[in-house]
Amino acid sequence: MEITKHFFFNLSLLIIILFFVLVWAEKSSKFRFSKGCSLFWLLFMMWICFQFSYQPSPHYFFDLRMIIVIIGGLYVGVGPALALSIMIMRGFYGIEPGFYSNIFLYLPLGIILWKLYPWFWKQVPKKRIRVAVTMAMIISVLTVIIMEIYIPPANRFDAWFAYLVIPPLGVGMISYVIEFAKRNLDIRENLVRTEKLEAVEQMGAAISHEIRNPLTAAIGFVQLLQEQKLPPRKRLEYLTIVKAELESAEQVIQNYLTFSKPALDKIEEINVKKELIQVINILKPTANQNSVEINSNFALLGSIEGDRQKFHQCFLNVIKNAIEAMPRGGQLYIETQYSSTHITIEIKDTGVGMTPEQLQRLGEPYYSTKGSKGTGLGMMVVFSIVRAMEGSVQVKSEIGIGTVFRFSFPAHKPD
Repeated sequence: MEITKHFFFNLSLLIIILFFVLVWAEKSSKFRFSKGCSLFWLLFMMWICFQFSYQPSPHYFFDLRMIIVIIGGLYVGVGPALALSIMIMRGFYGIEPGFYSNIFLYLPLGIILWKLYPWFWKQVPKKRIRVAVTMAMIISVLTVIIMEIYIPPANRFDAWFAYLVIPPLGVGMISYVIEFAKRNLDIRENLVRTEKLEAVEQMGAAISHEIRNPLTAAIGFVQLLQEQKLPPRKRLEYLTIVKAELESAEQVIQNYLTFSKPALDKIEEINVKKELIQVINILKPTANQNSVEINSNFALLGSIEGDRQKFHQCFLNVIKNAIEAMPRGGQLYIETQYSSTHITIEIKDTGVGMTPEQLQRLGEPYYSTKGSKGTGLGMMVVFSIVRAMEGSVQVKSEIGIGTVFRFSFPAHKPD
């Protein structure tokens, strides 16, 4: 059973190579091979077949190259290229009877597989496997016939078993692995596509809801403004409300645009201490309303590069959320630290805190810890701005104790 042992060893090598190729493809997220990449691996496996072939005589090489041609021809559509490669590789071992038998067998096979390729991919996976195995059985029978004509084997049972059983078995196994990997990839891609679509739908619903509310209110007050006998004081009051509602709708749209397009509009040097003081001054009335005391400890030095407006937007969201997390009052600590490479900004509150589940979902589209009161856009915008400014953010929180946001940005180095 010398030929059978060689064939099983040959098949083992092919399956091992295929395994490593699939692992590499999965890790590099490039399972969708181009024909050029696929041809490279097929030629490598064909070379392995030649290197570990069984030679009953100097003129003949018994191996599993037919598996490579069938798989490559049907699944990749490179049948003629593989047939030509076999002739070239075989030619290096001498122009002998074995070389001409390769031409007789593999040249027509390569053309037939090339013609079958479009039809083959229209079939269902199970039928594709059956077609591949059937092709292997036909080629195995033809190979045995050619072998009986040119070089009758000493042990017919060994030769016939090796050619009639192992190649169809190998083609069936490899075809099944390819179909299994392809199916898993399709499922994964469909899942990602479905999740993206669901996220867009829910985000659209959230944005639509948040914009409709202020617009509905604005329309109502505009209708009231149309009354002829409306006192000037009431007219001014209604106009102020309409303006506030429209600004609210504009802010929702701005938050969405910041998330969907986090690129910075203007890159400039930002003095961290100066800009944070401005943000705190804007939010002091809100802090006073909630009985929140703001404590700051800023490093004297520290500048970063980024968009000043988006920097304000980012920390307005974070500090406002921290204040709202302390409805019964509390302490808010804002601290910066400076080093030669990084600027660290820490914002700590003594509010209600978050559960591990809430912490894990923080920053997800349309997710808010405020329930129906939140849009789910604020923290999403914060994370987008931090990424755009090449920074990082870490969040720690405990229920009843409070939350700590720790931002880190690359320090600006003057030219």
